[in-house]
Amino acid sequence: MSNNTVAVVDYGMGNLRSVSQAVQHAADQVGVEVFVTADPDVVRRATRVVLPGQGAIPDCMRELRDSGLLESVLEAAASKPLFGVCVGMQMLLSSSDEGPTEGLDLIPGRVLRFQLEGRTQPDGSRYKVPQMGWNQVFQTQPHPVWAGVPDGSYFYFVHSFYAKPADARHSAGEADYGGRFTAAIARDNIFATQFHPEKSADHGLQLYRNFLHWNP
Repeated sequence: MSNNTVAVVDYGMGNLRSVSQAVQHAADQVGVEVFVTADPDVVRRATRVVLPGQGAIPDCMRELRDSGLLESVLEAAASKPLFGVCVGMQMLLSSSDEGPTEGLDLIPGRVLRFQLEGRTQPDGSRYKVPQMGWNQVFQTQPHPVWAGVPDGSYFYFVHSFYAKPADARHSAGEADYGGRFTAAIARDNIFATQFHPEKSADHGLQLYRNFLHWNP
């Protein structure tokens, strides 16, 4: 392993192909090696870690435990830059109403379901859950991972649940879908997004590029 590596954690529940391709694309420009791995030791040796997630959070938490990767992910979250994506972001919180299930409790807060039944959007159409498609993200605090990404940029979302950090200081970005909700969270060496950077064209790639340079 070189001295600048990123591990994309493969515990069986992530959108691994598109995440790893996007991270690899960003890494090629800065000379970082990317490993998609189910090996806890590779996660431990990596300089940075990406935690993807897809599907239901109870399944993701169970698979992370059963895969033997849980401890190495917690160690990474305590000591090196970690980027959570989609359900990989939701898992960082304390608990989720989808289950209900306990999360990793790295960022205090809950994961809630959109309650938008019967409500109409400004254009007269009904809100649909899950939210699927492009939405604007407003940066609620400056962060190195936002560098070069204009405030109010559009990113791609697919989700029925959203994170609600207990401390507003942990919210790094918000979007609006029937009301403001947290679309990105940050604390110390952790940054995570509800949206999919790997499906969000140039601005999404810029986030991964910034993450590969980030030294919290």
